[in-house]
Amino acid sequence: MTRTLPNDLPPTASIPVQTERPPWRDTLAALRVPNFRLFTSTNLLAMTASWMQRIAQDWLVFELSHSVAAVGFTVAMQFAPMLLFGLLGGVIVDRRSKRMLMIATQSMFAVLSVVLAVLTLTGVVEVWHIYVLAFAIGLVTVIDNPARQVFVNELVGPQHLRNAISINSSIFQLGGMIGPAVSAVLLLSVGAGWSFAINALACAIVVATLFRIRTSALIATPPSPASKGQLREGISYALGKPAIRWTLVLIAFFSVFALTMPVLLAAYASEVFDVGAGGYGFFNTMIAVGSLAGALASTRRAGIRLRTVVSAAGAAGLFTAAAGFAPNIAVFSALLIAVGFATLSFLTAANSLVQMSSNMGIRGRVMSLYVLLLLGGQALGGPLVGFIVERFGVHTGMVLAGGVPVLAAVVVGLVLARRGHLRLALRIRRSLPQVRIVTTDGRTA
Repeated sequence: MTRTLPNDLPPTASIPVQTERPPWRDTLAALRVPNFRLFTSTNLLAMTASWMQRIAQDWLVFELSHSVAAVGFTVAMQFAPMLLFGLLGGVIVDRRSKRMLMIATQSMFAVLSVVLAVLTLTGVVEVWHIYVLAFAIGLVTVIDNPARQVFVNELVGPQHLRNAISINSSIFQLGGMIGPAVSAVLLLSVGAGWSFAINALACAIVVATLFRIRTSALIATPPSPASKGQLREGISYALGKPAIRWTLVLIAFFSVFALTMPVLLAAYASEVFDVGAGGYGFFNTMIAVGSLAGALASTRRAGIRLRTVVSAAGAAGLFTAAAGFAPNIAVFSALLIAVGFATLSFLTAANSLVQMSSNMGIRGRVMSLYVLLLLGGQALGGPLVGFIVERFGVHTGMVLAGGVPVLAAVVVGLVLARRGHLRLALRIRRSLPQVRIVTTDGRTA
C-alpha cells in the first residue's frame, strides 16, 4: 500500500530535511532507495537522448533558416506553453498521480519525437514543422516538468530530497556532456533525424521503467481536492514566503537572459569561431562538464540559504559576461565550464530552497510557478537575445546575458541586507583579505 505524507501542515510549513553536511559515504545516499535507483538507472539514457534532440533541433533550424533569430523563436515556441498554462499544470499535478501523469507525458514525448524523426529522415522537414512540434512538446512539458519535480520527493521522501535533487542534476548534466557530443557526431555523419529517433526510444524506456516502480514504496501526497481559487492560493503562498519569493525573482531574470545559451552558442559556432555543428556540440559539452561538477559539489552542501542562491546567481552572470570578452576559443571554452558550474550551483540551490520551503499539499502549484518562470522566461529570452545578437552582435548579447542577472543579484542582495540589517565586513587573515556578511552587532549572518 502506498504510504502518504500528512497534508494537514500549517499553510506556511516547510518539510523536515537533513541540515548537516552528510558524511562522504552518504554523498549518494538517495540511491539506496530502490525506486529512486531504478528511476535513475534509465534517467541517464533519457537525459542523454533529450540533449541529443535539443542540440539537433536547434542546429537543424539554423541550417534550414540560416538565422539566429529563428533558433530563438524555436526556443520561444517550446517554452511559450509554460507561460500560458504553467500554473494550470501545477493544479493538475496536485490533483493527480504523479507517476501516471509522467507515463502519459513520456508517451506523448515519444510520439512527437517519432513524428520529427520521420519528417527529418524523409527529407521533407521545414522550419514551420519544427515550430509546431516544439510548441506541442512545450504543452506536454507543462505537466511533465512539475510532475517530475514532485515525483522525486515521492520516490525518496523528505529525508533524502536535497540529495536526490543533486543526483538528478548530476544525471541531467552528465547527459548534457554525452548528448551534445553524440549529437554532433550524428549531425556530421547522418544528420539530425537519428537523434530524434533515439530520443523517442529513450522516452519509451522511461515509460516502461515507470510501470516497474513499486507503488507500495512510494511516499505519496494525498491529492488536493478540486476547489475554487487554487491558482490564487498557490501564488499567494509562494509570494508570502521570502525564501521562495526572492528566489523566483532571480529565476525570472536568470531564465530570460542567462539561459539563452542555445541561441548564443549557435552564433559563436557559426559567426565567431567558424566551427560548425561539431563546435556547437563541443561548446554545449563544455557547459555540461562544468554543470556536472557543480551538481556533484551540491551533494556536499550542508544547507541551503537564500544568500547561497543570490551569490550563485551573481557568479554565473559574471562568468557569462566575461565569456563575451573571450579573445580566443580556448579562453571561451574555459569560461563556459565556469558558467556551467555556477549556473548549475544556482539552479540546484534555487530548486532545493523552493521545494524545501513548500508544504507538500501545495508544492505542485509552487513548483509550477517555479517552472513557469524557469522555462517561460526562456520563451521571452530566446527571441529577445536572438534580436540583440542580430542587431548588435553576439558579443553584446553574451555580455547582456550575464550582466542583467548580476545586476538582479546585486539588487536582491542589497534589499535583503537592508531588511536583515546586514553589512559586509573586511578582515585580513594570513595576509589575505576576507569578506563576510555580518549583522550590525558583528555576528556572522
